[in-house]
Amino acid sequence: MRAIKGVLFFCDPAVKQILLVMNEKQSFIIEDLDDHHLVIKADEEYRVRRELETELEKNTYSLD
Repeated sequence: MRAIKGVLFFCDPAVKQILLVMNEKQSFIIEDLDDHHLVIKADEEYRVRRELETELEKNTYSLD
């Protein structure tokens, strides 16, 4: 078994569910710790944050 560099990711349970669905397409979660914490691959952090922001924007109400 080899070591994988990871980042502790803190989020609320709703965002965690979005991340779990995203993880099914592209595996980046190393460990699911509890309702608010995940460990994700360090080299995937920027991409995950960017895709999560895009997904959250889809669910945001705007007045336009």
